[in-house]
Amino acid sequence: MSTIACTQPGCTGSILDGYCDVCGSPQATASPPNGASAVTAPATAPAGVSQTPSTVSRTSDRLASTALGSARAGVGGSKVTRRVGGSTRLRGARLGAGLTSIPPVPAVDAARAVMADPMVPEDRRSCPSCGSPVGRSHDGQPGRTEGFCPKCRTPFSFAPKLKAGDVVGGQYVVAGAIAHGGLGWIYAAQDRNVSDRWVVLKGLLNSGDPDALAAAIAERQFLAQVEHPLIVEIYNFVTHEGAGYIVMEYVGGTSLKQLLKQRMKAAGGRYDPLPVDQAIAFVIEVLPAFQYLHDLNLVYCDLKPDNVIQVGDAVKLIDLGGVRRLDDLDSAIYGTVGYQAPEVPEVGTSVASDIYTIGRTLTVLAMEFRGYQSTYVASLPPVGETPLFQRHDSLYRLLLKACAPDPADRFASADELRVQLLGVLREVVALDRGGAAEHSTRSLLFEAPTVSDDTLDWQDLPTLRPDDSDPQAPWLRTVSVEDPRERLVALQNAPSGSAEVLLARARAALEAGAYQQVDEAGQALLSDDPWDWRAVWMAGLVALARGQTSEAQSAFNAVYGQVPGELAPKLALAFACEQGGEADVAESLYLICARTDATYIAPAAFGLARIRAARGDLDGAVRALDLVPATSRAYTPARRRRATLLAESDGGLRSLAAALDSLDQLTIDPVDRSRFRVDVLRAALGVVESQGADLNVQIAGRPAAEPALRDGLESAYRDLASYATTREERVHLVDQANAVRRWTLR
Repeated sequence: MSTIACTQPGCTGSILDGYCDVCGSPQATASPPNGASAVTAPATAPAGVSQTPSTVSRTSDRLASTALGSARAGVGGSKVTRRVGGSTRLRGARLGAGLTSIPPVPAVDAARAVMADPMVPEDRRSCPSCGSPVGRSHDGQPGRTEGFCPKCRTPFSFAPKLKAGDVVGGQYVVAGAIAHGGLGWIYAAQDRNVSDRWVVLKGLLNSGDPDALAAAIAERQFLAQVEHPLIVEIYNFVTHEGAGYIVMEYVGGTSLKQLLKQRMKAAGGRYDPLPVDQAIAFVIEVLPAFQYLHDLNLVYCDLKPDNVIQVGDAVKLIDLGGVRRLDDLDSAIYGTVGYQAPEVPEVGTSVASDIYTIGRTLTVLAMEFRGYQSTYVASLPPVGETPLFQRHDSLYRLLLKACAPDPADRFASADELRVQLLGVLREVVALDRGGAAEHSTRSLLFEAPTVSDDTLDWQDLPTLRPDDSDPQAPWLRTVSVEDPRERLVALQNAPSGSAEVLLARARAALEAGAYQQVDEAGQALLSDDPWDWRAVWMAGLVALARGQTSEAQSAFNAVYGQVPGELAPKLALAFACEQGGEADVAESLYLICARTDATYIAPAAFGLARIRAARGDLDGAVRALDLVPATSRAYTPARRRRATLLAESDGGLRSLAAALDSLDQLTIDPVDRSRFRVDVLRAALGVVESQGADLNVQIAGRPAAEPALRDGLESAYRDLASYATTREERVHLVDQANAVRRWTLR
């Protein structure tokens, strides 16, 4: 039987039972009903950084950003909502083993998970109606597990309703309670109708009204249709003594909340978050489950570390009690303070509110998020007070977008978030690894940079990758005119306008120097969709072409905030900052590029060398150029630049020797090599004449002493003369050779 390969970019899995056995994505058939948008949704511009006097931010959060999304849409005075297109190009691959690894967690046997004495701690007993403390100790007497709230008189009970041996629904034999949740106790049971397999019973509704209970169960039957390898399976809905229960698959693992508690205990009571790469990897793993639910027009509603279980080296999303339909305006909404999106109480749940819970969960996993249920219940802490954000600027930008106050400014889909989060993970892993990147990854949004020498301009920056889902994409592929002015004329004859047509016009106008037309195309694109960051990318390029570095910084900084996992905006922002005097920000961004992706090493290394050489850091500039590998086509220009820096420095004889050594084994123009050899030997002779010889240094294979250097320089002049194209030039070089020739007695 032949296997069907998964179609997700970069995934090596196969389709089994309709889903990939690696990334969990469904078998590709047609575009999903709620697929990823071709245009990523921007976050609001980063707030200003509040820092202590001793903290100096070298990250880009201190720069201004061009208005995008709701910040731009609000200028018109009317509410503009976010459109989600049908493009699937942002569907990414599951976390690869080559990025990071998570220690496996052994499975927990269901029988051993049963609690011997199920008891809800008093500090967790609250009224189910008004939230007031109930069941607390008083006058030395332990708190009651059952009773009435003294404030609102609502009955409460924290005693398990089921006991070992009870048979629920005629087939589920209860073993005992294993946990306590928002709807009461959760029980382990064995299904005597299906080989005594272990299942979980979770309370659905307690009601004395049989009709209300039947209606509630009927309303939740759609959960039984949810089938995904990353989501706990719902087997059945049953009633027992007036109570309703969901019968679910038993997942014998450890929740992420339990992992955090274990780490805290091991740290002696000090909060010890997950390593940031592991926190990101957990979230990446579970995101296909969210996309699956959203494609079914369902929202999960209540993601938090409690509801993600790790079993072995896999994860599973549990607790579907809060799942509801997107068009459900009547049923109760379940959420948790600190995780739930701020707009939910007023406008209800949505894909955007799920994205918000994902962002908050990632923040709690990756750092000690103090005040996330109080001071920062609807915001993130300032960068200046948060070491995680200072160290990982891209992660901060991603969280800022995922948890944006305006739902329309968040990621438009779980797939879109996943693609960007994968990019952020690559940066995090690269930072921990250090050194230059050894591998490259194909971006879904940008072409790879083509820089291979020390020059960098707007023409050298990565270009936007076309969106093949655009309605005019087939027609645009027929336009193959090379001259930008002629191409601009041809594009005026497009059958109809579209985002890709406008972008193509903007690019052609930019290359033709028709900057006003670039502005017009960008404004047209943004008037149709205020969240289309690609228009702002083009605005950044035209600002560079005009020499407006501040405007370019603002534009690229905004794009960076919308696609924080992409390197192209970081490279563009680094160059704009370099041109605009923000050298520290530029250097940090160049470093990210060089460490993360091999195709970005050359432009980043040259940028780093320029910045460091300008401030007199010769060693740092040389180290930057040494990042370029010998396999790169930029290797020869990098070594040539290295040699020039060393030769022009005041580092003395050793620097001059290193300058010539930089050209060893290089295939370069012989005239260029000879001319450089002359320059270095002449400079070395001058140093020896003024400061004395150093026999420990070899320059061009000769000791750094006057006689040897004169012989070497004479030879170099004569070698260069052999390449002369005119008699006058040859005579001049021979005269130079004779002039430096040392005196002999013969």
